[in-house]
Parts: sequence; C-alpha cells; structure tokens
Amino acid sequence: MKNDVFITGTSCYFPNKPVSNEDMEDFLGLITGKHSRVKPVILKQNGIKQRYYALTKEQKITHTNAEMAVNSILQLLKNSDISNSEIELLSCATSSPDQMLPSHASMVHGLLKNKPLEIFSASGICLSCLQAFKTAFWGVLSGEKRNAICSTSELTSATLLSKNYDIEYEKCADLGVQPYMALEKDFLRFMLSDGASAVLLQNNPGNGKALHVEWVEMTSYANELPTCMYMGAERKENGELKSWKSFNNLERTEQSLFVVKQDVKLLGAHAVPYWAKHIKYCLEKHNVAPESISYVLPHVSSMFFYDKIINELKGIGIGIDESKWFTNLSRVGNIASAAIFAILDEFWKTHELKSGEKILLLVPESGRFSYGTVLLSVV
Repeated sequence: MKNDVFITGTSCYFPNKPVSNEDMEDFLGLITGKHSRVKPVILKQNGIKQRYYALTKEQKITHTNAEMAVNSILQLLKNSDISNSEIELLSCATSSPDQMLPSHASMVHGLLKNKPLEIFSASGICLSCLQAFKTAFWGVLSGEKRNAICSTSELTSATLLSKNYDIEYEKCADLGVQPYMALEKDFLRFMLSDGASAVLLQNNPGNGKALHVEWVEMTSYANELPTCMYMGAERKENGELKSWKSFNNLERTEQSLFVVKQDVKLLGAHAVPYWAKHIKYCLEKHNVAPESISYVLPHVSSMFFYDKIINELKGIGIGIDESKWFTNLSRVGNIASAAIFAILDEFWKTHELKSGEKILLLVPESGRFSYGTVLLSVV
C-alpha cells in the first residue's frame, strides 16, 4: 500500500563567514600570481554577491564535505519529532565527495554514529540531489520506511584553488562579448560555493508545518546531447570523454584533469531550451496548469539563466509570472546539489504559506543535460 509522503523539516549549513566578491581570490589564490581577468565579467553576469568556503585564507580546509552534511542533518533533527537513532534511511547526494571510496553516505553515516541503517549515495552533479530525494521518497511511499533523510552537500572550493590550475587556463575567447564565452576552467572558480542542506521525509505530516510531495520527475537527454560539464577526464574530438585512467601521472597534472570544466558553447545552445522542454513534459504528464502553481523555486547557476528560463517557458506557452519565482543565489552562491533544499529551507522560513498552495522545485544539470522537477503542496 502506498503512503503519502511529507517533507516535515528542512535545514541548511554554511561553513565559516560569508565571502564577498572582493575577497574571493584571498581564499582561492591567484593563478600565476595574477588577478583573474574574467572575474569581474563573470560576477556581473551571475549576480552572486557572497558565498561560503570551507577554507582559510591559507587554503586549508576547515570542514570536510561529510562534516558539513552531518551539521545540516543535526540541525534538521533539532526541530523534528524524530531523533538521530530513529532515522530509517539516509540518502545522500554530492558531486564533490571527500574521497573516491568509500561512498559519501558511508562517511556521513559514520560521523552520525547513530545505529545500523540503510544508506544510499547519489553521484553526478546538481541533479544528484533529486536522485537521492527520489530514493528517500520511494522508501517512504512504498511503506518500507516510516521516515528518511535526504542530505545534500558540496565542498567544491578545494578543487578551485589556484594550485590546481595550469598556465593554459587563459584560453579565453570573445571575453565579455558573448555571456557564455568566458572560460571553460577559470570562470567556474567564481560560480561555485560550499554548503549543505537536508530535508526530512515522513509518512505523516506531524503537528507542525508540512509539504506534501505530489510527484518527482527526472529526464536525461544524454541520448541526444554530448557532455557539457566534466571532471577527471578530457573530451575527445568526437565528444566522448577520455577517462583520467588513460593518462599517466604527469599528464593528469599538466592537463588539470581534476579541475572541473564546462563547454560554454554547449551550455548556451542547449541548457535552457531542454530545461523548458522537460518542465513542459512534467506539467502535461501530471495535468498541472501553470496558473495553479503558487511558487517556483529554481536552482540556477547564474542569474543570467534566471530570466532566460522564465522567458523560454513563456515562449512555449507555459509561462509562470516572475513574481512567483524565488532564489537565494546572490546570498549563498551556487552550491550545486545542495542548492535546491537550501532554497526551500530559506523560502519556507521566510514566507507565510497557505494550505493548498503548490510549490514547484526545478533542478537543471549541465553534465550531459539532465533535469528534475518536484511538485509540493502545502498541507
């Protein structure tokens, strides 16, 4: 028998103090001893005013990814009606685990030190949050679990340090002319941030605030589109990836294989149209009229895309008024898989919601272009 599934709590955790735009390179370091030429352009485009780093100015890591995840989980449990020892499923997502093996969820569970329980780790990039969330959702929906925690966290700053970049980082084209054409390596240094978020799912709404999970949908377009964002590989002329396993140690260093890269031309051509295509599919599949949506919470990497997706949806006949949209990107930065539930946490705590209102969560991923959508209703 299927259960109803409710989000009964949300939380987020950010390490240290917020870092302003002016202070970013004090933490990340200067590549070849010079201030980045793309930084002012990228920051103007993305609209981010501050972010958080689990770093000191000496480039020492202050928090592991797993530690940030645990901090957000413990914060979540403080305001819930279940204890650490009552968690039945721990479903974790990250694109930046502290190690390749064992799984991120194993390390988070190890720090929680509660009891033996079922764990799940979702890998990938931004959409891993909804992959982990759907596993938690299914666990409760099926009746197998009474509750589940979905934890999302990112420690990307350690990969953005100047010491990780080679002198070829400045192969920039048409800087400042075409907003997408910044730099496949350097521009991401001014986009990504650290942090963690978590949500509690239960088979009842409890006595406090609750959101009913109506449905969760995800679509991959990897069958149609090549890789856009990658790490630990180089892209070959045919668009496929050559794994780090095929390079020797010197080549891995010289070619900055473990620096995240993004094909900005592909991003510009496909990210928004395919995102709108996915959203339209979801709404039509579940017979949801756009005008019935009360709020839209999108994860966007840049405010440049914020207006783009709103206008793209209007162009295909499913426009949702801009007054209904909410993001905290400018205040917390782009925390990838941890973003959507950090947005939900801030939104829920700063808005008076009414029973029956519908909230749409939107998550795009440019890795090889995949997208996710969740519909929630206020209990």
